[in-house]
Amino acid sequence: MTGEEPSDLIRSVSRALRVLEEVSRADRPLSVKVIARRCGLNLSTSYHLVRTLCYEGYLHRLPDGDYLPGSQVAERFHEMLESFERPPRASEVLRHLADASGHTAYLAQLADGRLMVVEVAEGPRSPWLEDLQAGLETAPHATALGKALLLSLPPHVRRGVLTGHGMRRFTSVTPSSVEELEEELAGLRPGQVVEEHGQFREDVACAGAVVPGTQWAIGISARGLTVPTPAAAHLALAVRDLAGP
Repeated sequence: MTGEEPSDLIRSVSRALRVLEEVSRADRPLSVKVIARRCGLNLSTSYHLVRTLCYEGYLHRLPDGDYLPGSQVAERFHEMLESFERPPRASEVLRHLADASGHTAYLAQLADGRLMVVEVAEGPRSPWLEDLQAGLETAPHATALGKALLLSLPPHVRRGVLTGHGMRRFTSVTPSSVEELEEELAGLRPGQVVEEHGQFREDVACAGAVVPGTQWAIGISARGLTVPTPAAAHLALAVRDLAGP
């Protein structure tokens, strides 16, 4: 939840979403009693909500009476990803980048001040990064993708993005203040390949760059604290390919 509570908040909708969120983030199916306790709801209300969510396809009831997220959650997830108008040939360029470099390639943009990963092409030379998967949001200040996108913004807009969501430390070297990040970006120019070394995950390095004329960035990740020079070169070529003639 973000911002102030609206004066016309519909409580039943808010409660239903709270139930859906609690079931979705759980690492196992939940009973109605557990849902009620975790959501701070009475049992009768919880039964009404889970039955409605099951009817609409957003929850699925198991034979033992516990609940899992339903198929409609996946449908909305895919629709959300498809709503982003990717650059032409984005999937093809991303796959070629992963194949040519051997590193996982990412396509992302800023959405409401958060870094939204929209597409991923996996490569064997990169670690699995659970927070950089399609459909997930993360903070832009700690990632090369995010830094590249922040670099393309006017300074006052960039400051607003950073102060609006805070600057959480992911590792001991994550920049944690606007001044610290501005100092890091000072020597770079918009459109340049940006790197980060161990700021988002320990022993992982990433590189990212904005596609000229768009609000999209593509990037790669690598094991260790350096981005191999050949991989960075492949990234630069992919940026040019995605920008078109």
